[in-house]
Amino acid sequence: MPIIEITALDHPGVEIYSTLTEAQLRNRLEPDKGIFIAESPKVIHVALDAGYEPLSLLCERRHITGDAASLIERCGDIPVYTGERDLLAALTGYTLTRGVLCAMRRPLPRSVADICRDASRIVVIDAVTDTTNIGAIFRSAAALGIDAVLLTPTACDPLNRRAVRVSMGSVFLVPWTWIDEPVTPNLNALGFRTAAMALSDDSIALDDPVLKREPRLAVIMGTEGDGLAHNVISEADYTVRIPMKHNVDSLNVAAAAAVAFWELRKK
Repeated sequence: MPIIEITALDHPGVEIYSTLTEAQLRNRLEPDKGIFIAESPKVIHVALDAGYEPLSLLCERRHITGDAASLIERCGDIPVYTGERDLLAALTGYTLTRGVLCAMRRPLPRSVADICRDASRIVVIDAVTDTTNIGAIFRSAAALGIDAVLLTPTACDPLNRRAVRVSMGSVFLVPWTWIDEPVTPNLNALGFRTAAMALSDDSIALDDPVLKREPRLAVIMGTEGDGLAHNVISEADYTVRIPMKHNVDSLNVAAAAAVAFWELRKK
């Protein structure tokens, strides 16, 4: 594997680490050319275990024989770019977590039908744009038995660098794809009933037995500020609330997702 010392921000081959947003946008138009950046050795190892293809590594010089050594050994004949810590921070715009980044090939998008074929519990992330929340929802989904994650077009990209890191690589473990609106009719056609997490006069409690009896259930989570749109709520088969005390009316969307996943999991 070639170790390539860089001394300038415009060194050929490292532009991918300084133009991530452009690369993500290009992916929407040309999925077969898309890439994403995985950060930290542990997360990169999870991606490799899941079969993701590495394209290059960027790491601080001191990590070549340290935290990055096992990655370099696994990744085959791909470029390993290295340089001084300050130079790499200037290149990427942030200090590298554990000193290692990996550019990886983005997988081709899968259809909703394919993702949901054998699923009994799925989550729909509707218009949630905060990367930390996206990563946390994926981590809870992987840990608490959610079979698939669907995202509406206005939601944050799960392969955003920060979302991947917050998820601790869980975005590589749970199948996911994008879903067009309207959500409920599309999922009803696949045999799912939908449960919109929202506060309304006709909502039922999360621990209502009717929900657990559903053989195939999709939990719809909305933004923390505005929540789900009225049409999403009205189209859902159920409107569901988490019972709370002390006049607290809502939880952070990632926390609410974890509570819902645990309560509605298939045993």
